[in-house]
Amino acid sequence: MKHEQRPNFAVIGTRPPRFDAAEKATGQARFGPDTDLPRLLHGKVLRSPHAHARILSIDTRRAAAYPGVYAVITAADLPANASLASGEGEVDTGLKYRCDNTLAGDKVLYAGHPIAAVAASDPHTAEQAVRLIEVEYERLPAVMDVLDAMREDAPLLHENLRTRSLAGTSETPSNVASHSQFLKGDPERGFAEADVIVERAFRTATVHHNYLEPHATTATWGPDGVLTVYPTTQGAFGCRDQIARLLCYPMSKIRVVPTEVGGAFGGKSTSYLDSLAALLSRKAGRPVKMVMTRAETLLGTGPTPGTAIRVKIGARADGRITAAQAELCYEAGAYPGATLWGGMGVVLAAYDIPHGQIDGYDVVVNKPKTVTYRAPGATPPVFAVEQVVDELAEKVGMDPIAFRLLNRAREGTRRVNGSTHSSVSSREVLEAVQAHPHYSAASGGPHRGRGVAYGHWGNHGGVSSCTLGINPDGTVSLVTGSVDVSGTRTSLAMQAAETLGLPLDRIRPSVGDTDSVGYTQASVGSRTTVSTGMAVATAAREAIAQMRARAAALWDLPPEAVSYRMGTFAAKQDDSLQMTFAELAAQLPRTGGAITAVGNVNVREVGGSFGAHIVDVEVDPETGKVTILRYTAVQDVGRAVHPGEVEGQMQGAVVQGIGWALYEGYAYDEQGELLNPTLLDYKLPTALDVPSIETVIVEVPYPKHLYGVRGVGETPIMPPPAAIANAIYRAVGVRVYELPMTPGRILQAMGVI
Repeated sequence: MKHEQRPNFAVIGTRPPRFDAAEKATGQARFGPDTDLPRLLHGKVLRSPHAHARILSIDTRRAAAYPGVYAVITAADLPANASLASGEGEVDTGLKYRCDNTLAGDKVLYAGHPIAAVAASDPHTAEQAVRLIEVEYERLPAVMDVLDAMREDAPLLHENLRTRSLAGTSETPSNVASHSQFLKGDPERGFAEADVIVERAFRTATVHHNYLEPHATTATWGPDGVLTVYPTTQGAFGCRDQIARLLCYPMSKIRVVPTEVGGAFGGKSTSYLDSLAALLSRKAGRPVKMVMTRAETLLGTGPTPGTAIRVKIGARADGRITAAQAELCYEAGAYPGATLWGGMGVVLAAYDIPHGQIDGYDVVVNKPKTVTYRAPGATPPVFAVEQVVDELAEKVGMDPIAFRLLNRAREGTRRVNGSTHSSVSSREVLEAVQAHPHYSAASGGPHRGRGVAYGHWGNHGGVSSCTLGINPDGTVSLVTGSVDVSGTRTSLAMQAAETLGLPLDRIRPSVGDTDSVGYTQASVGSRTTVSTGMAVATAAREAIAQMRARAAALWDLPPEAVSYRMGTFAAKQDDSLQMTFAELAAQLPRTGGAITAVGNVNVREVGGSFGAHIVDVEVDPETGKVTILRYTAVQDVGRAVHPGEVEGQMQGAVVQGIGWALYEGYAYDEQGELLNPTLLDYKLPTALDVPSIETVIVEVPYPKHLYGVRGVGETPIMPPPAAIANAIYRAVGVRVYELPMTPGRILQAMGVI
């Protein structure tokens, strides 16, 4: 369902098959574990069984002597200057943490922390050798919860970590890496003006992306000293940069060739195995492939932060919000750097708040280092704010959507974090919800409820590059630096075809490696179709200009005397002089040679996206089981380049949001051992748990993009937990403030247990 009349595009807005569909459907696509090189060895990692322990000794002699073993590495094999200092001779704390997360040095900081790695003739031999490595530990107290870690008497993960804040750096060590604060207006005054105030505390669990394909990589050194790596990654250049820094090796001698990606959602923007495989390969003198098991993926790669959030919002009796405060405490895992920036950016962003304050705490705990996951850091605060907003609407006697429409962010609204909203589509999205038949339909029975939630994500721009080549047969080769994690080869080719005025089947898109295309940031933050799309359009326009000059030379005219429209070049003053794109391409060899156009962009401004969801649930009052009956997701996407891909992004994010809401979360014992390290125990929603998800595409084109495109993939994961929580409240009359909202927690809230 679309919300706006579309302009007349030839390619954009159509639903062609994805370019990678046939290869993936037939099993011909090459993913990370499929890489196979001559004389290939296989690598395995020894991981810590303890959440917090000092390493007293590591003995690798038995493993190194085991038949079939070619190399064993520990932290001692990392270049000393990588873990100690930057190029200026000063301690580079961030790099030190990355090195320690690659291979533990003096301490292990989470169960699953890599300690050593082995390369052997086959995976089974490598596994056997890993078991022969002897490590002596001194167990230390573990801290597994963000609020426990913030206590002054909490066990310290890093003796040299100090809290950074606006006031400076603390003198005493702490597990709180940073305290950030945004302030707008006078919150005390705002709350004094309120007739109704709601304040609630929320908790959310550590959640993993659970992509189908585990992390995998293959590394090999050439005789010329060039290291070639074939990783499963969201960004070939970021992978190259991390390897170069960790190994202190020239970037010019590292080539990263990205493979197909079997799911990522932000979790493959961090390199885990690549440097290990490279070190093993260099030591063994042969290529080394490493593939994680599912348990290793859950134990040893970054999940989302667990959080503790407190939200306080006040409103007048007429429904107008007067003030809001939010405190966000985020688990960073074993090393600083939680996705706190995302949470602080969205927590109050969907509303016009006259007086507000946001405090954020980045806190280390004995869990794997957290990483980005679809709208990084944003889902927990939306879960909190949208429940408080729902309570406020009820207390002042307003319809939930009417309350949000009254308080929505508008064009020019200054957010609590100081930035200003522009190109705002909140009204269009909320009115689409209000007008949708789902919103006004009867609930249909007892213990059923309907909930809504609403959110905003700012999206991301960044650096992108592409190369566009004109072939003599009139086809166009399009090489981009963006790894395709969501069908972007197709959406980018569609923008190229639209700009060039050619049928889509004339475009041949591919993903380049780090030696074949310009620097491009990772495919994260819903930036690829937007930013790399701008690079593609830039290159396409340059190609047309070069082609126009060739046509002008053939006709002995100046280039400005030649026009181009929908695949045909023509002399503006002579209708008899016309030539198709393909006809001119065939003559390139005799008019000056090949034409190659390059598009390089650094996109600083992008259009944010608003989304709102409606969900109906039924709650069994005896068991607490929640059944989702109906789901509708509404979102402004700017311009849907490929509506089918847009719908898939929205539906996929909703399914993940349902997982956050009802099922997913890491479970640890008191010693920090993960109790659900496989998908037998880590619960995910299945096809039986998810209804058909209706999507409503609202199109408010972003004016600074050639085709009005906004990012799509982040926004739709934000509303589901809050919408489901609000629906549960209307079904059984109680609110649940902790994720996941399991049957047990629902029954506890109901007072049944």
